[in-house]
Order: sequence, then structure tokens, then C-alpha cells
Amino acid sequence: MKIMSKIDKIDELQGILKQTPDDVQTRRQLAVLLLDNGFALEALQNFVYLSKQLPDDSGIYYNLGIVYEKLKRLDSAVEAYQQAIKCSPEQTDAHYNLGLVYMDKHEYAKAVDCFEQVIERDKDDSNAYFSIGLCYFKEGKTAGAKHYFETTIKLNDEDLYAHFYLGNILKDEGDLAGAQKHFEKVIGISPDYSWAYYNLAVIDFEQGNTAGAIEKLEETIKYNPKDVDAYRILTKILVKEGQNEYALDVIQRGLNHCGAVEDLRYFRSVIKSKGL
Repeated sequence: MKIMSKIDKIDELQGILKQTPDDVQTRRQLAVLLLDNGFALEALQNFVYLSKQLPDDSGIYYNLGIVYEKLKRLDSAVEAYQQAIKCSPEQTDAHYNLGLVYMDKHEYAKAVDCFEQVIERDKDDSNAYFSIGLCYFKEGKTAGAKHYFETTIKLNDEDLYAHFYLGNILKDEGDLAGAQKHFEKVIGISPDYSWAYYNLAVIDFEQGNTAGAIEKLEETIKYNPKDVDAYRILTKILVKEGQNEYALDVIQRGLNHCGAVEDLRYFRSVIKSKGL
């Protein structure tokens, strides 16, 4: 028996609608399938049609919000999610997605209100706590951000982004041991997360552990070969340590991956001008 592909299924549903255009269930199935397969504009047309036929259906407005987000029409996404909430106030997904849209619009107070609505309905929703923390972090309210990231971790110790942001806050506060613990946790969860290695390298360097800083900067470059800052810092450390051949190798790798970075070319010319 031949398994029908998603495209074949879309064609089949469109064929049915040509015969029975008022079949809302078939149109809903088609709209969702189009959305899931990246046909946002086509999905939009069908969800708009459905919203006129079923004006009290929160699911339709929720999916409309998703479509508008994908199309970067954020104001329309806000209206769709608000309508979904109006139809079904207990629908936490609509509150959460509305909060994400407000974050994209940099309207952080409104975003926090949405995430608090989620927590009011589910006090163990770690994503909502994290999102509030991120809003506060973006606003520079580090005390509030710290509290919400810590709460996120209590609910979900595997949230690597909560550990990462909390590590950054602790590093800025001078708690290098605490920051190191969280960055190491990030690597434990996601061994290829380059920014965690970069931050650990900075901590090692500040603590005088040059060998550790070099090792972790190499890991940074391994997982993100286009990290210009990692090449810059690693080059400076190596030149200071007198490891000029190694520094030239790092510079060449940086130029190969990042293009003509002016200060890397400058470092190379300085090293070569001294005959090193």
C-alpha cells in the first residue's frame, strides 16, 4: 500500500474543496497541513476564511497568530492571539505566544503580563518563568531576571538557556565560581554550545588560568568557526605568552573563516615585522 505524501494529501484536500468549498473541517485540515509544511501564505488564506465561518473558534485564531508570526506581521499576530484568548481565556498557549510577540515588539511589560497569565493557570510552567526572566534581562533588570532564571532551573534543571543567562548575570556580578558552574552545566546539556566555552575561557583568563582559557577558546572556535572575538582574544593571549607560531596559525584560521578581519591582519603584520 502506497503511503500518501504530505504534498499528495494537500492536493487531495484541495480537490475536495473544489467540489465542496464550504466543508470547514476539510479546510481546517488543509490549513494546518499547509502551515506545518511551510506554505504560510496559502495557510493564511484558509484560516482567514475559517475565521469568518467560525468566529468563536479559538483554535483558528491561535493558528492565525502563528501564521502572522511566520510572516512577520506582528500587529496582526497580536490581534489574532487576543481574539483566541477572548474566545477561550484559559488557553495558555495563546497567552504564551502573545507574550513572545510582545517580546519581539520590545513591549516587555505587556509580555510579562502574558507570561504571568500562563503562570496563574500553571504555576509549574518553566518556560513562562524563563520568558519573564528574559524580559527583565533585556530591560537591564538583573535582580528580577536572576530570580526568574533561578525559578526556571528549580522547575527544569535541563533548561540550558536559563543556566546560560544566569551564568552571565553571576559573571557580571563577580561571582565567577557560580557563573562557571552554570556554564559547565550548559555544556553538559549541549556539548557544542560555543558561547558557554567562550564565557568559561573569559573566566579562566580572569583567574590567571591561561592554559584553560586557550583550551576553551579553541573549543569555541571548533563549534563556531566564525566567532571573530574568540580568534582575537586567543591571538592576544598567545602573543602575550610568546607563542607566536601558534598565534599565526590562529590568525590564518580566523581569516579563512571570517574574511579580511582588519585587526587579525594587523596582529599578523606585527608578528611578522618582528621576525617572529
